[in-house]
Amino acid sequence: MLVIFFFFCTFVSLAISSKMISPSVKWPLATRPLLLSTLLILLTVATPSSCQSREPTFPKASNGAPFPWNKMRLPEHIIPAHYDLMIHANLTTLTFGGTAQIEITASKPTSTIILHSHHLQVSKATLRKGGGERQAEEPLRVLENPPQEQIALLASEPLVVGLPYTIVIDYAGNLSESFHGFYKSTYRTKEGEVRVLASTQFEPTAARMAFPCFDEPAFKASFLIKIRREPRHLAISNMPLVKSVTVAEGLIEDHFDVTVKMSTYLVAFIVSDFKSVSKMTKSGVKVSVYAVPDKINQADYALDAAVTLLEFYEDYFNIPYPLPKQDLAAIPDFQSGAMENWGLTTYRESSLLFDAEKSSASSKLGITMTVSHELAHQWFGNLVTMEWWNDLWLNEGFAKFMEFVSVSVTHPELKVGACILNMDRGELHWLQPLQAQAWVLFLEVGPSSSRICLFHINQHWRREGLDVKTMMNTWTLQKGFPLITITVRGRNVHMKQDELSVFLSLRLLWHVPLTFITSKSDAVQRFLLKTRTDVLILPEEVEWIKFNVGMNGYYIVHYEDDGWDSLTGLLKGTHTAISSNDRASLINNAFQLVSIGKLSIEKALDLTLYLKHETEIMPVFQGLNELIPMYKLMEKREMNEVETQFKAFLIRLLRGLIDKQTWMDEGSVSERMLRSQLLLLACVRKYQPCVQKAEGYFRQWQEAGGNLSLPNDVTLAVFAVGAQTLEGWDFLYSKYQSSLSSTEKNQIEFALCISQNKEKLQWLLDQSFKGDVIKTQEFPDILRAIGRNPVGYPLAWQFLRENWNKLVQKFGLGSNSIAYMVTGTTNQFSTRARLEEVKEFFSSLKENGSQLRCVQQTIETIEENIRWMDKNFDKIKAWLQNEQLNLL
Repeated sequence: MLVIFFFFCTFVSLAISSKMISPSVKWPLATRPLLLSTLLILLTVATPSSCQSREPTFPKASNGAPFPWNKMRLPEHIIPAHYDLMIHANLTTLTFGGTAQIEITASKPTSTIILHSHHLQVSKATLRKGGGERQAEEPLRVLENPPQEQIALLASEPLVVGLPYTIVIDYAGNLSESFHGFYKSTYRTKEGEVRVLASTQFEPTAARMAFPCFDEPAFKASFLIKIRREPRHLAISNMPLVKSVTVAEGLIEDHFDVTVKMSTYLVAFIVSDFKSVSKMTKSGVKVSVYAVPDKINQADYALDAAVTLLEFYEDYFNIPYPLPKQDLAAIPDFQSGAMENWGLTTYRESSLLFDAEKSSASSKLGITMTVSHELAHQWFGNLVTMEWWNDLWLNEGFAKFMEFVSVSVTHPELKVGACILNMDRGELHWLQPLQAQAWVLFLEVGPSSSRICLFHINQHWRREGLDVKTMMNTWTLQKGFPLITITVRGRNVHMKQDELSVFLSLRLLWHVPLTFITSKSDAVQRFLLKTRTDVLILPEEVEWIKFNVGMNGYYIVHYEDDGWDSLTGLLKGTHTAISSNDRASLINNAFQLVSIGKLSIEKALDLTLYLKHETEIMPVFQGLNELIPMYKLMEKREMNEVETQFKAFLIRLLRGLIDKQTWMDEGSVSERMLRSQLLLLACVRKYQPCVQKAEGYFRQWQEAGGNLSLPNDVTLAVFAVGAQTLEGWDFLYSKYQSSLSSTEKNQIEFALCISQNKEKLQWLLDQSFKGDVIKTQEFPDILRAIGRNPVGYPLAWQFLRENWNKLVQKFGLGSNSIAYMVTGTTNQFSTRARLEEVKEFFSSLKENGSQLRCVQQTIETIEENIRWMDKNFDKIKAWLQNEQLNLL
């Protein structure tokens, strides 16, 4: 379907920032295999990165000798085919040793083998010529180039082209203290005992921290993995266990089956005392969920979801899942949300474990979407893989897209279309109902953004005057998306398209499939706008016209003359005359237009006044998404009077809906999510009826020692109120230490972060970074939350600057966590003084952070915040005063 193009474009930006189709849609079976094959072609021909040094000189190895390779990318003439790995992790000494046997061939004569190794001590390296283990081994000289994380193995004579060789490397290392490589994780039992486990996180370039390897995604190979462990531990890896052998007293070696060919970043193994629950799919794939023993009772929901989703994907792609098992493991220490290791996906505990008594409705939705995302990768990303990391967005964009496709079908009760705009319905008009023939993917990599556009094309699609290729090119060969300006003159509707931008200099042109309804007809009408301007003639004059029905299209609409006034009047009078998605899209479009100077802030605010009558989640959430950032900017500019007036206006606007909320768990997922957020907003903004209710709940909960079961939907609001007293804050922290529920811990963590006590906030920053009780994995969220606290944001910004080097060491310079912390502490600044402060700090970092993309983005955001506030603040102030007068 053509709309998939528009739909998928939006998911790329969602997926790359640190990840919806109607359940009734069925794709023809003949189409589905073409998706994977076409994607394979795309990834095969994707432009490889050439991040290579232009220096003609060669670097020096760690021993001072010349290192025989001066490029960041490995040479392509040595090709790995198979790895035989033996790894022995000692969870007492926190070290590991191993032997890597790598079968290779050379495509040209060379006596130098370059591969990756990072923080590993290589004790011995030999080369076997030909197949078999009985061949004579030739010693190899080893040179190390730590800055490039490479080692060179030097043979006495050139390798023969095409002849198989085996490299044998003995090495040792320390379990990583970070969140990547082969790293240490810990957890505390209910009895208070601290236990240690070892897990892996190799994407993008950390497999080299666990074993020497050709650590680039294009170097696919098969893997035979053997793990040595103590009898009290359990080892799992990508493939099923074949056998276990006792190699010494108290030492067992687990042998796992050989993997399919795959990239090094997808290899995984875990040594732990996890427990598991399992089920079989209809096709015979064993699905298991692993977790620490005290939490294995929270694994059932994810297990059922994984079985259902795996079956869906096998049917949808019409390609069997290629492995005999799929494990999902909840890791106590995990930097990101989840990782798609083939056959052994790993997750943060909060992204996999569901506590039926304490987890929220949004938690169930989040777990389902995350599992769906990682299982989609088992085909796209694992079976079909990008050649280099500059195409990572393609992996993530597709998996993000498939979240909505799969969950809409497999879990209709979650009503994910009710929380995220569905962009499929109604666009079938643009395709004839005949057999679909192909999926076509187009790739664009621009200087400042990348995106993928996905089309579902029917070869029999014929429409008078429609040139399919030309139409597609307008979306795939240029970036940005269109602003459609509508001017109504009697029965004539004048349409004009421009690029949605403050600067309209490029004069881009799209073929835009427009949809609209009018005051006279709720039947969806369509018009293909191919030129800069065009006119359509209505059968009769109308009071209002609404374009982009259901917000299905990939464009913003501006209504000139009295167009916005007519739509504002419609919402104030009979808002249900248009769908909730249409109401949400009007709010979104209005504030987008304010940002580019096409609409006044007063008219956008006038539009939101209808929200006092709104009851649906999408328009309410869209309104909050536009209004809350305004007072968050004011909080950091000491504009107390206007800030207070704006917060009061927001509560007045939604007071009717807030008062209607029950303080119990009932209704659909979207209704429960709406209740949770509204009551939290009301409590944080000190709306007394809600504050008093929450205080009562918190008092009862505290008197019961924290063992009273609170309604899940109101727990966050109750904790937020409770944390405002020192006694309540301390009690919440004590319950945090003993809680086994990830949802409850996250709720307590949020409540602790919105305290108005600076000493508590500083202590929280220090302790979460230290990682003893509050795990360091939580630190980025805590820093960001305190960075948005009107009392705590100076503390967060100061902590980031003072501990920058330690943060980079722990989380990695180019990681999403670093980007998350940078933007979380700075992107609500809106003064020139803060802008200069940000610029000065990051420029001083030089190669240790000054060139990070997130730094450039946050500087641009602050500049935009300054421009926006300079233009609109006085207008907002006057509008609020006028709105207050109207209430008198």
